[in-house]
Amino acid sequence: MNGQDVVQAGLLVLAGAVVAAAAYLLALYLRQARLLYQPTAALAATPADAGLVYEDVRFPAADGTALSGWYLPGPPGGPVLLFCHGNAGNISHRLESLVLFHRMGLGVFIFDYRGYGRSSGTPDEAGTHLDALEAWRWLVERRGIPPGRIVVFGRSLGGAVAARLAAEVRPAALVVESAFTSLPDLAAELFPHVPLVRRLCRFRYNTREHLRRVRCPVLVVHSPEDEIVPFHHGEANFEAATGDKAFLRITGGHNDGFLRSGATYTAGLARFLHRAGAGVREAP
Repeated sequence: MNGQDVVQAGLLVLAGAVVAAAAYLLALYLRQARLLYQPTAALAATPADAGLVYEDVRFPAADGTALSGWYLPGPPGGPVLLFCHGNAGNISHRLESLVLFHRMGLGVFIFDYRGYGRSSGTPDEAGTHLDALEAWRWLVERRGIPPGRIVVFGRSLGGAVAARLAAEVRPAALVVESAFTSLPDLAAELFPHVPLVRRLCRFRYNTREHLRRVRCPVLVVHSPEDEIVPFHHGEANFEAATGDKAFLRITGGHNDGFLRSGATYTAGLARFLHRAGAGVREAP
């Protein structure tokens, strides 16, 4: 093989590598929704299976998408937690949290984003925000719960949804648990080998930016053992929050930290809500 042949072979290899890389980037760009949103349609259980009284709720989003959720009443006049869940499953996979919050004396309204559970439609960033906003309106306008009794709560992806909602309404408090600072930030860590990964992100979910606009008391909850969203995301979210804020350091993984932390979690949450004036009795 002469020198020209070597050059040509090298160019062919380079061209093949470029085509393969471009195909990979295109696939990553087009499949983002599937990677991010992992809904389950079938409900695995209901609050009744855990001995909880609840109301099965159906309500429309502003764009007409049919949404569903569960309302679990708490003590009369007490606080109500508006629960924005994470990116996988549906509301039926949060029964352990519902039981825990019920024992704390909290009412809960948990809803499924479009495309999750029995909610129709297909999830996207704008849609999940509309869904959270409509869930807020359902509590305030249809259920008659004063905003000063509503605590907006978001876990994982729901942390970004909750922070954006709390920046636009005036709840009693906001709780952001195990949330990333933004999706491009997390993507850059998950795919460090992908060039321009931040620009390839079709979804932003900028928790940190939303937190800068929140004016109610904020609690950031995160575990150093979180294997999906690194602990420094929680620290950065806390730094971004303004005004009255607190940080609760828990133990355990991304999906079980609230359970494995036991009283550290429940007492820390109760202490924050009591201080925020949300009507929760502080744990001894």
